[in-house]
Amino acid sequence: RIGAFGAEPWTENMRREIEERLGIQAYNIYGLSEIMGPGVAYECGCKNGSHIAEDHFYPEIIHPETGEVLPLGQEGELVLTTLTKTGMPLLRYRTKDLTTLMPGTCECGRTSVRFTRILGRSDDMLIIRGINVFPSQVENVILEMPEFAPRYMLVVDRKNNMDMLEVQVELRPDNFSDDLGGMLALKKRLAERLKSVLSISAEVKLVEPNSLPRSEGKSTRVIDKRVLA
Repeated sequence: RIGAFGAEPWTENMRREIEERLGIQAYNIYGLSEIMGPGVAYECGCKNGSHIAEDHFYPEIIHPETGEVLPLGQEGELVLTTLTKTGMPLLRYRTKDLTTLMPGTCECGRTSVRFTRILGRSDDMLIIRGINVFPSQVENVILEMPEFAPRYMLVVDRKNNMDMLEVQVELRPDNFSDDLGGMLALKKRLAERLKSVLSISAEVKLVEPNSLPRSEGKSTRVIDKRVLA
């Protein structure tokens, strides 16, 4: 049994949880409605990057701000040009998805260029105290710790001219407790792990199961309350 997953960036920890819970092999598939939908790129059995259908799409990686074309192996924004589309061809379409084109041939034998897992979108990137922060980085940390459900919210605010990041995360039902000491220790452990990954301190708020808002479409992960003077 296999499952193909796309639409939003997901982490390796999320893949493992999906596979364990559903008893399937989970593969990444990539597409854009502006291009053709799913099928622009796909993972093979090696699960080591997504193969781009280069006979139909020409990929480039550019610097998100300057537009400079970047070499293989350097992270930036994925740009696609359609090669065979006749009804509405697109030239150098900026996807805003941040990734890296991978050099070398895949172990599966395919020679088409691959890109790494989507880190996030250039317009989803938060700059907090001069540091680039992506929601996917926070998600990866949360899913490393079995006490937490894959539900979180990032709240960014500015206090006394200083950017502040609050990470709200749901506990799993079995780990929600009125043991204040245990909750404080868990909160500290998550805060320390986040700091080691993000390189900035974040205030952690543990919330009860099923308390964060759900959405029927794409999930809202960030609330940015900053108001620039």
